[in-house]
Amino acid sequence: MYRDVSSCNSYNYGDATYWDARYVQEAEMGNFDWYQRYSALRPFVRKYLPSFSSRILMVGCGNALMSEDMVKDGYEDIVNIDISSVAIEMMRRKYQYIPQLKYMQMDVRDMSFFPDKSFDSVIDKGTLDSLMCGTDAPISAAQMLGEVSRLLKPGGIYMLITYGDPNVRMPHLNRPAYNWQIILYIIPRPGFQKANGSSSPMRSPLEPAPLTDKGLLPASFVMEDPDSHFIYVCRKMDNLSSVLPYPLNSDLL
Repeated sequence: MYRDVSSCNSYNYGDATYWDARYVQEAEMGNFDWYQRYSALRPFVRKYLPSFSSRILMVGCGNALMSEDMVKDGYEDIVNIDISSVAIEMMRRKYQYIPQLKYMQMDVRDMSFFPDKSFDSVIDKGTLDSLMCGTDAPISAAQMLGEVSRLLKPGGIYMLITYGDPNVRMPHLNRPAYNWQIILYIIPRPGFQKANGSSSPMRSPLEPAPLTDKGLLPASFVMEDPDSHFIYVCRKMDNLSSVLPYPLNSDLL
């Protein structure tokens, strides 16, 4: 429940000043997507957000291409927020003629601008991770996740793409107040290849990972890539009956 000390450096990733300075310094380097590009995440997005008219909130959007790629794939309504006013202004200018994309400067710990149950889905690619590297990490995480839960419609999806395994993320996600049904997928980092001579078949990332009753990976579970990324699909179950997971279809690849 504490700060992700082992995965953080000396920067305060939860601070707007840090990100404003970083986006100014890296303005000439172009867009950057944390962890995974949309091409790798598309099967999961298409499965859990089957309607192109879904209203989607992209938290901590930065200058990533994820939202642009989703619009190219057919999605029609994506609201992008980031704590950095520099990043938001850059992206507003870039996409001013793309009506499907909206950009707003906002702190995920306080999204009171939006009324309750405003979104069908919230997508988070590294934003919770950033807060977990900041000061008062547990408080910041609780504030953010409480807001995410408030903004989701019943049946809505919070999709978290993170480096955090269940040992460090489930204590934050698996709280009764959120009433989320959580399915976990594990996806190798981009470019990963199995070691030469390995004879075991590679597990499909489209297959949900097994979880114990406590929401953790079984002790016997082995990841082919020790630096894999984790995709937590959290469905808000308010006023809904339980929905059992079913396999992803390969035709979404």
